[in-house]
Amino acid sequence: MKRLALVAALAILAAAPLWVGGTYYVNVASQILIYAIFALGVNVLAGYAGLVSLGHAGLFGIAAYGGAKLMSAGHGQVVVTVGGLAVTLVAAAFFATLSLRATGLGFVMITVALGQIVWGVAYRWISLTNGDNGISISGRPRPFGLSLASPAGFYWATFVVFLAAVASMAILVASPFGASVRGTRDQARRMNALGYHVWMIRFLAFLFSGFWSGVAGILYLYYNQFVSPQMVALTASAEVLLMVISGGTATLLGPIVGAGLVVVMKNVASAYIERWNFVLGAIFVAIVVFMPDGLVPGTVRLGRWGLAAWRPRAPSAVPAPGEDDGR
Repeated sequence: MKRLALVAALAILAAAPLWVGGTYYVNVASQILIYAIFALGVNVLAGYAGLVSLGHAGLFGIAAYGGAKLMSAGHGQVVVTVGGLAVTLVAAAFFATLSLRATGLGFVMITVALGQIVWGVAYRWISLTNGDNGISISGRPRPFGLSLASPAGFYWATFVVFLAAVASMAILVASPFGASVRGTRDQARRMNALGYHVWMIRFLAFLFSGFWSGVAGILYLYYNQFVSPQMVALTASAEVLLMVISGGTATLLGPIVGAGLVVVMKNVASAYIERWNFVLGAIFVAIVVFMPDGLVPGTVRLGRWGLAAWRPRAPSAVPAPGEDDGR
């Protein structure tokens, strides 16, 4: 049943441009996939490693800015993509080296500071980033000669990358390295006593998380064909972290559901609800109160409870008249 549900879900997502209707909603679907990739990357740290980062929008934006600068210099799409991801990995290594000096609240504060530094550079270093005016690019890539100029074409290309991200996350979770990452979250001292290099495990997890955040940043650059300091603001980091928490940390489906919830509220519900921020906040509060583990684990728990309540209970055995009832 799980495999059938997975195949059905993938088929529905793959055919989204055919049944969603309207280029606007196809673009919204592309945004959901992009932010789902971003949220999956953040979930590696926040969910599996137990390290809450509020600076990942910096890595998201560094990839976009790096790609935009390379494209403005006249380089091709392959150089733009590889170069943007390479810069992001270098930045992620720098972020990890500094932030992993602490855990808990200290780690959060260091990542906030690093993210704010990136925002300050993007906003103030006008000769490099063009400041508040941002950097515009012209055109989208043509992988294997296929045009991604149309909303449907870009959606399908993003969907392929999204599948690769989900597959890599599933492999990570099922691998011994994934088990060691969860071990550093639950029992760091015991892992260290057993001979595991806790710092290196977290460092590699940070690089893996930064890589997929960079992939999402490159896709966002191609989607908007524009990058500005707003991409690297603290609110962007908080937003993607809320996607992970609301959907369910340390799950594969949770960040995807959370990304869908936030993007739909921002782009669809906001057209009908003037105070959509209030509604989104109320939804988050309700999730924390009634489903503290997130939407996906909470829904699964409610489904199991409902299934158990629906199943008829076996009648208890009643001794026949004249039989010994054990008293």
